Amino acid sequence: MEKVQVSEQFIVSHCSHAFCNGCVGRYVATKIGENVESIGCPDPECTEGFVEIEPCRDIIPQELFDRWSVTLCEQSLGNEKYYCPFKDCSALLIKDNDRTVKIRDTECPHCHRMFCARCRVPWHDGIKCKELRKLGDDEKGETDLMLKKLANKKKWQRCPSCKMYVSKIDGCLLMKCR
Repeated sequence: MEKVQVSEQFIVSHCSHAFCNGCVGRYVATKIGENVESIGCPDPECTEGFVEIEPCRDIIPQELFDRWSVTLCEQSLGNEKYYCPFKDCSALLIKDNDRTVKIRDTECPHCHRMFCARCRVPWHDGIKCKELRKLGDDEKGETDLMLKKLANKKKWQRCPSCKMYVSKIDGCLLMKCR
């Protein structure tokens, strides 16, 4: 272990351990890369100490500092957070705890696309949330939902065996699979 000048030492909060700035910087960078929210003392035997974010500002790159800041903010939101359901957006959103109004259709403030606030999926106009939950994952695509909406409008029924839509105009209730 080599001696380090006091100006180059990083003192860990809530314990007496001190490390060189370079070592702590690499340690913190690794932990941020692993998406760790709370970074403990680098000493594996220590259970009390933790690395605070502000003293790390000058020893880690700004990009990592910003990423850690966002991670800590997201952690502090707990269950109040959710993400835009569109994969190319995934913006962090915060729940509105006003339970007096039952909001369904919501616009993402980042990508400006509509989604269902209850189901947390892209907007499913004409299909009730309860109906959507009954659908399989392979039936929730945009074209599948459009077909479902059309089927509801035209009062089409589904074959109980193959799940194909059938337009029944007249005759008996018998349905035969293809």
